[in-house]
Amino acid sequence: MKLLDLLKHVDVVDIKGEDNIDVTGIFTDSRKAVEGSAFIALKGVQVDGHQYVSNALDLGAKIVVHQEGIDTAKAGITYIKVKDSADAAGKIATHWYGDPSSKLKLVGVTGTNGKTTTATLLYEMFRKLGYKAGLLSTVANYVDGKEYHATHTTPDPLSLNEMLAKMVDAGCGYAFMEVSSHAIHQKRISGLKFEGGIFTNLTQDHLDYHKTMEEYLKAKKMFFDNLPETAFALTNIDDKNGPVMLQNTKAKKQTYSVRTLAGFKARIREKHFDGTAIEINGKELQTQFVGIFNVYNLLAVYGATILLGQDSDKAMLILSTLKPVSGRFETIRSPEDFTAIVDYAHTPDALTNVLEAIHEVLGGKGRVITVVGCGGNRDKTKRPIMAREAVRLSDQVILTSDNPRYEEPQAIINDMADGLNSQQMKKTLLITEREQAIKTACTLAKAGDVILIAGKGHEDYQDVKGVKHHFDDREVVRNIFNL
Repeated sequence: MKLLDLLKHVDVVDIKGEDNIDVTGIFTDSRKAVEGSAFIALKGVQVDGHQYVSNALDLGAKIVVHQEGIDTAKAGITYIKVKDSADAAGKIATHWYGDPSSKLKLVGVTGTNGKTTTATLLYEMFRKLGYKAGLLSTVANYVDGKEYHATHTTPDPLSLNEMLAKMVDAGCGYAFMEVSSHAIHQKRISGLKFEGGIFTNLTQDHLDYHKTMEEYLKAKKMFFDNLPETAFALTNIDDKNGPVMLQNTKAKKQTYSVRTLAGFKARIREKHFDGTAIEINGKELQTQFVGIFNVYNLLAVYGATILLGQDSDKAMLILSTLKPVSGRFETIRSPEDFTAIVDYAHTPDALTNVLEAIHEVLGGKGRVITVVGCGGNRDKTKRPIMAREAVRLSDQVILTSDNPRYEEPQAIINDMADGLNSQQMKKTLLITEREQAIKTACTLAKAGDVILIAGKGHEDYQDVKGVKHHFDDREVVRNIFNL
């Protein structure tokens, strides 16, 4: 591809060197550069790509895209200074892969909780409606049924466009993706064309990155601010930040709610551990999901399906057949007649939602035992809050290890315990080994009780000192139950 073609939509400040040349590849990782390729130097959070320009050139790169000054210019190399190399990377990647998002009806889902469930259920909905569809999510990426391993909630621009191009090649007409606040802030979705955007909710998370809730909110809002007039913006107006997302968007504004008047309105009729009976816009529906937070997710799925032009009766019928996403309120019954629930809840709000959903169904007829930890090298301010919420809504709490990463597990547990007073500590155990914590919870449980194992959900590993060791909460529970 010609260099000038790749730069068509990029905000170029200056070009030094030959610009009418062929490009053999584009890379943001200097180690992957090849002869005749373009290296885009990204200024990341931990690594600055500008420091690795010489590495890329040694491997044969002939073009350098940069936003900061380059110390030494080499002869025969084309240097392109841009206003923002992250924005440029997205636009160059989009063009390189043939602008795949313009050939799909792409819907992005953003918010603190519910992204994975909403995006996954939309993917499943459209496949059941008879369409070929793609999914980009925390759990896995899919191209019309073929699974690809997921490493990030939202991949880098090159991987993202490569996956979207695979979807186009496979004949997909629709694509659904989680859009993380990091991805929005780092402009990984720059250059993509969205058919619609969905906002689920906003609660405390990622303050290690965004520093303040205001900055976190701004990152989410940026996604809606950039949606085109042709797109729809569907927001949860029961969340105080829901209306904020619509303030400056050019997209068609749409709302969903459980509490007030909205374009898509639900009422909860009955609650059980194997599902919830609800009503959407006056039509009754039996679902296989538990908890009000899942009613919001189902409403978002239904709303987006209708906004994408599908028949409401067909959508309702399929909604009743959809099953919970792996590791999201996944229920495992024990032979001793107590229930273990494995859930990905790793924020204070998500933990509260799951525990409240358990209490709604239990109706005071059983105890709740919660096993929970917090991830290392992530937002430390939520640790004491997580512990307090667990204790407030549980009869017994076991604080344990999650993904400690490069922190000491006991130090993380201590940070959580620091949020508890002496009275709260009386019903709290500190058990560093996660498997032992789960075994202890199962030993304490009696018939009719519920054990919530929170934080890791679908994950089948524990991240310790940069090494991922096999560990699956669901597997541990089934082994204990001899299932």
